[in-house]
Amino acid sequence: MSKAPRSLRYSSTDAMPAGMRTLLQRQQAQPRGYKPPAAPEKRANKYGAIPTVVDGIRFDSKREANYYQRLKLEQGAGQVQYFLRQVPLHLPGGTKLVVDFVVVMADGRIRYVDAKGRETATFRVKRREVEHHYPIQIELV
Repeated sequence: MSKAPRSLRYSSTDAMPAGMRTLLQRQQAQPRGYKPPAAPEKRANKYGAIPTVVDGIRFDSKREANYYQRLKLEQGAGQVQYFLRQVPLHLPGGTKLVVDFVVVMADGRIRYVDAKGRETATFRVKRREVEHHYPIQIELV
């Protein structure tokens, strides 16, 4: 003789004992074996650079953002006429080097500046190539 499954029936959840109510709430909140999805990990920069936002502009590193702020101060003081950000220098073979800043000084000189914490092998090669093909010098900050 098989027994029918036992079931306790209550008119509402308020009529249940407190322990049963909490069990019911837990059961309804998450299915058994449920694991919330993990937040995607932010990929760290290979060289430890921390992206920074200044004046609504995103910079790849704090060093670059600090140099931008310095240029704005120098521009206000009259030492710099104007400056451009992320200027591509096209090289033969379809490659390019993007310098962080092209700065036009008050006396008319033009400076090509790249803000780098560590000089990579790829940058060294491209820098040499740019300086060979164009009459410019790229400064590192």
